[in-house]
Amino acid sequence: MSLRIDMVITKGIFALGGDEFDVEDNIWIVGNDDEVVVIDAAHEHEPIIEGIGGRRVTAILLTHGHNDHINAAPALSEATGAPLYLHPDDRMLWDELYPEGGPDFELDDGDRIDAGGSILTVLHTPGHTPGGVCFYDGAGHVFGGDTLFNGGPGATGRKYSDFNTIISSIRSKLLTLPPETIVHPGHGEVTTIGDEAPHLEEWIARGH
Repeated sequence: MSLRIDMVITKGIFALGGDEFDVEDNIWIVGNDDEVVVIDAAHEHEPIIEGIGGRRVTAILLTHGHNDHINAAPALSEATGAPLYLHPDDRMLWDELYPEGGPDFELDDGDRIDAGGSILTVLHTPGHTPGGVCFYDGAGHVFGGDTLFNGGPGATGRKYSDFNTIISSIRSKLLTLPPETIVHPGHGEVTTIGDEAPHLEEWIARGH
């Protein structure tokens, strides 16, 4: 079966370090007509359930531990029976929201996850957070979380983030992908590696 990608947009509050922001998050549902993985679980689980449309969910993959990407995760896991995956370097962010227990499994660079017959490879891309990851299908799609957006890297002006680290991650893990690769970000519009790569030096000069 060919890869099927659906998107659900959820709205809510991103809270970190005493600041709060209204945000819209992209939830990516990836697989086929029978089974899927869900990439990120933001705000309310009900719209995500609707987007799943009765398909079997084999995993909930969290690109990083910021609350606006995980705050619907336990409810979504309970509703679907699917396990939660998070990189261990973001466990401290998880614990701020859910100190009573952790995700089911840890993600590591190079892990391969079945998404309805298509294989997603985990790319550890720290910088926005220490445990930030992307998921690459090897055939033209990368799900970038908050590492790379249409217009540049994810924000690094918050605790646990680092600008030089995110630039290194983007340069080594994402800009090396084929230029036609579609970037499906955690917020905003899709882009391509080819559209973003020429701006690397601009981002560096701009800084945070």
